[in-house]
Amino acid sequence: MSRLCVVCGGSKGIGRAVSRLLAERGFRVVVLSRNQDAGQATVTSLKGADHLAFSCDVSQEQEVQKTFENIQKTCGNISYLVNAAGINKDSLLLRARPEDMVSVLHTNLLGSMLTSRAALRSMLRAQGGAIVNIGTQPPHPGPDSCHQGSVVGLKGNSGQCVYSASKAGLEGFTRSLAKEVASRNVRVNLLAPGFIRTDMTAGLNEEEGARSIPLGRLGEPEEVAQAVLFLLLSPYVTGQVLAVDGGLQLAM
Repeated sequence: MSRLCVVCGGSKGIGRAVSRLLAERGFRVVVLSRNQDAGQATVTSLKGADHLAFSCDVSQEQEVQKTFENIQKTCGNISYLVNAAGINKDSLLLRARPEDMVSVLHTNLLGSMLTSRAALRSMLRAQGGAIVNIGTQPPHPGPDSCHQGSVVGLKGNSGQCVYSASKAGLEGFTRSLAKEVASRNVRVNLLAPGFIRTDMTAGLNEEEGARSIPLGRLGEPEEVAQAVLFLLLSPYVTGQVLAVDGGLQLAM
């Protein structure tokens, strides 16, 4: 039986591209999405059979626990986990609403912690696996963000305090977890996308944004998916941060 991969946020954007590529390569895919209908629509579009969709808000501990228990019962052991769920609510800190701050941190950072913890129990039974966390890409850019891209968690950016904190936290979490579980044959890596053509960048002036990118264009979700597949299958890579940004960091 083919190995099972759970893709959180797998119903749209980068997550959907990851789900499709994994299905094409023969994986069994479980798509997690807050919207059950959107998740099921993605599953219907996947190549092959044995793919399932579950509704899950990754920021809710009990919901994550129950969902992963259902996956275990229905599909068996999880070998791979891709954390692609992410949101953004940009605002200057003085104007940020506490509920928005909590929402961003819970989805982008706590959510990856909760799903990783839940999936690890299954991976250890399967005697190994891999986790790829995806740092949410920069959305509508502020005056500096075209030069920050996937490293905003390290460089910082005006108007993105909470987003930057969630992104920097995800890197620390990834590296620490990689150390914790390496002896159990589980690898953990972080993929940091630059400006990728998704709903998050729908308001971006592509021509203006492309001038800051050495490759001269925005990336496609399918190109990020290729990097995710590399990190999932590379047996000697763990605790790393891979930027998929068209060379954006070079332009800083």
